[in-house]
Amino acid sequence: MQDSPIAPRKRRASHDDKSKAQKFLIDVQETQRILVEQEDTDGDYQITVNDLGPKSFSVGTADSGGYRKIDIRGTYMLSNLLQELALAKDYGRKHIVLDEARLNENPVDRLSRMIRHNFWQGLTRRIDADGLELICADTKNRSANHTPRIYIPHGEDAMYNYYKQVADTRKHLRLEVERLPARITPEFVKSINDRPGILALAMRKGKNEGEFSGVPFVVPGGRFNEMYGWDSYFETLGLIVDGRWELARDMVDNFCYQIKHYGKILNANRSYYLSRSQPPFLTDMALQLYKHRPDQKDDLKPWMRDVFQAAIKEYFTVWMASPRLDPKTGLSRYRPDGLGIPPETEASHFDHVIEPYASRLGISKEKYMDEYNSGAIQEPELDEYFLHDRAVRESGHDTTYRFEKVCANLATIDLNSLLYKYEVDIAEAIRTILDGELLDSNGVVQRAEDWEARAARRKDAIDTYLWNEDKGLYFDYDTVKEEQTKYESVTAFWAMWAGCASEHQAKKMTNDSLAKFEALGGLVSGTEESRGVISLDRPNRQWDFPFGWAPHQIMAWRAFDNYDMHDVAARLAYRWLYTITKSFVDFNGVVPEKYDVVSLTHKVQVEYGNVGTDFQFVPREGFGWMNASYQIGLTVINTQMRRALGTCTHPDLFFERALKRHNMLNEHQLRRRKSSEAAAKAITRNGSIRAAVTRIGAESGIGGAQSFAEPTEPLVDS
Repeated sequence: MQDSPIAPRKRRASHDDKSKAQKFLIDVQETQRILVEQEDTDGDYQITVNDLGPKSFSVGTADSGGYRKIDIRGTYMLSNLLQELALAKDYGRKHIVLDEARLNENPVDRLSRMIRHNFWQGLTRRIDADGLELICADTKNRSANHTPRIYIPHGEDAMYNYYKQVADTRKHLRLEVERLPARITPEFVKSINDRPGILALAMRKGKNEGEFSGVPFVVPGGRFNEMYGWDSYFETLGLIVDGRWELARDMVDNFCYQIKHYGKILNANRSYYLSRSQPPFLTDMALQLYKHRPDQKDDLKPWMRDVFQAAIKEYFTVWMASPRLDPKTGLSRYRPDGLGIPPETEASHFDHVIEPYASRLGISKEKYMDEYNSGAIQEPELDEYFLHDRAVRESGHDTTYRFEKVCANLATIDLNSLLYKYEVDIAEAIRTILDGELLDSNGVVQRAEDWEARAARRKDAIDTYLWNEDKGLYFDYDTVKEEQTKYESVTAFWAMWAGCASEHQAKKMTNDSLAKFEALGGLVSGTEESRGVISLDRPNRQWDFPFGWAPHQIMAWRAFDNYDMHDVAARLAYRWLYTITKSFVDFNGVVPEKYDVVSLTHKVQVEYGNVGTDFQFVPREGFGWMNASYQIGLTVINTQMRRALGTCTHPDLFFERALKRHNMLNEHQLRRRKSSEAAAKAITRNGSIRAAVTRIGAESGIGGAQSFAEPTEPLVDS
């Protein structure tokens, strides 16, 4: 009898019985140890395309009791194995039976599932006895005093007593509880910069006397461990998509609490942010929630009335009042109060600014900063510098050459588009939701026609001061120099999001200006020409070319949808989702704060680095608005695009015909794109980070394909 030939070794994702999915029997701790030792060659506790391991790992099948081995191959499947092992350890599992479907899961489905079921939960916080330990942690605190501290608004006596009781009964927290004064001045804010703390947010009363629970909210992630202003809007949109309606509503409730007790929607709820706001989105937050609950519209009317009362208060007391309102144009500016040097920045952030002044007096930078902050040194030039610096931070775009040393003087297209939207939204709410009746917080009757008139006046001012017909784009207006600036910002498309652009203006921007911002991986923040030349003495800024950010993408998708250009919105969404998916596949599930969308990498060397990349084994949070952009983006693209995204089909390949039809793949555009890619790679990585751009096609083995020979060295775009 002739012996049967020895069966060849099984390849990744193959198995004997094709009728059923393969399952693997795994010793969790030992498998993780060997896998990391073999594949994590750069020691960052992740398996990425930059690791030089064999990219092949044997695991035993469950059917054979672990005896028969099958190779798991490729960066994506191996990193998924590493993640699943880490999650199993979290649950205390020593052995698991792991389904093959978890390893070769379509990356689009996997990331969306992780955001919906894991990341939002990982980013959710509440301020109460059970949540204080987590929320009080603040890596931005550079003061000598790291004692956990909470500040309670004036008049919130029951809340103050609650936290005092928490401090008394939970000694291990070492919690300090302090009251805020009735009137919060810049001088007061500066006086507590050496005693930073969390600012209390909304609470719900319990059944028993003195019982409270914090109203939950979502934080961006990483070092941003508090509720941020405009981040929260985009996070709310993502929560709505994922069916987390109650948590989304809680976000709005916390904003209303901030307006009532702190006078504004805060930059974030830390004491050093008390003087600053951020881009206003409250009215649209409320309307999006309302529109997604048609079955509760009548029940939501009282809530909507409260929200719009808060928005009206914010509108008049923050954005339409001195110092933010420019009386001549009637437009608004990011121009917050404040004194001294922002304390939340990295220790060396302002060294280059302070050094010349310190040298002039023959003292150290540290001593100069201390004496300038105390008022012992008076320097009007620095006062002006930090006025603009605070304005940049209030804008949310910290930092960019668009706003360098001028931000507080600018009537920006983004802010005034948002305020136009406030005016339109308030009119709509009064007319269609609140039965034509709304009193503001002072009891003054608000009429829809008055708000429509405000919107019309702002639109006229935007057209007069911000629109440039020759260039087909909106520009910021310098209210001191009384002239338009020259920086081309992608926030110009916010006018389309708000609906204040005419059909002519929308078409002209699309035809004349969109190509300046549309990069391979999404929209860049500003054009390369506007940013200017970068050098050692003039380093890159994170809100300039070549970087792309989630809020700009989300705003643009809706902007183009508003003007019946869904094909453009979908194309832009696909580019952005491709960037996220590609990094997720190649870099162990990473979901960072931002991307270089020109050279397609999250490995950026700019200012604060990139939040969301520092994790071991498995990502647990992603990044707030990036998570939201992925879930929202999937609602913008169609089924065909989603399938292509699952195999990481290159955007220009997918849209080749459409781009040629719109003359966006001509020789000039291709030459310009290659030049921009080369410049972006040189600046953001300086040649030191290899393999940040790779290609994966349908044969990659992800999304169901089964055969793939992955090179150790990833392919880099030429």
